[in-house]
Amino acid sequence: MSRTPSVVVVDDEPKLCRMLQDYLSLHGLAVRVAGDGAELDRRLAEAPADLLVLDVNMPGEGGFAIARRLRAAGSRVGILMLTAAGDLASRLEGLGGGADDYVAKPVELRELLARVRSVLRRVDAEPAAPPPRRRCRFGRCTLDLDSRLMLDETGAEVPLTAMEYDLLATFAAHPREVLSRERLAGLAHNRALAAGERSIDIRINRLRQRIEPDPAEPVTIRTVRGEGYLFEPEA
Repeated sequence: MSRTPSVVVVDDEPKLCRMLQDYLSLHGLAVRVAGDGAELDRRLAEAPADLLVLDVNMPGEGGFAIARRLRAAGSRVGILMLTAAGDLASRLEGLGGGADDYVAKPVELRELLARVRSVLRRVDAEPAAPPPRRRCRFGRCTLDLDSRLMLDETGAEVPLTAMEYDLLATFAAHPREVLSRERLAGLAHNRALAAGERSIDIRINRLRQRIEPDPAEPVTIRTVRGEGYLFEPEA
């Protein structure tokens, strides 16, 4: 991890929070503190964290509940549980709820630092989550911009030519924008239209047969009389 790792200590004991903040900061970590789950959420909204040091026994939402909530939301932040409860059942509950490690109070600060660094190494070594797929809804169908496929409402592939895909991808990049035939030809196909050429109109008519609920009354790719076409995404 080339940048300074970010840690948030979450504990309802201000004196302990300050002590951990001072010690971990002294050893090269950027440390913030929070007194409960609500304050933690505000800290994470301000800036993400690489690791949370979570106390289990706090008023309101405890550490176990916070860990489960974050994992259910897909968070990959490292979680180190810090609590006075050192029995096996509590350790298993914490680890089963998504914690990466578990330290019982009172903790020796050098041990805590070693465990924090261990969790940070594991978090840093994990592969990044893949980016979400780029998809755009066109009436009855969905265009997958990564695979260049169009799928109907059942998930079945809808045949597309390369030029039809390029036309839809252009509309997806310019929603609610009136595009003339000449501009569509330039953006989608990188060429100019010949005088009287109707290839754009023909392709749009073919696409409407597949994507519009009623091709005779198109609502997804609309004709703007005298100007061109407009893609109207679903609300």
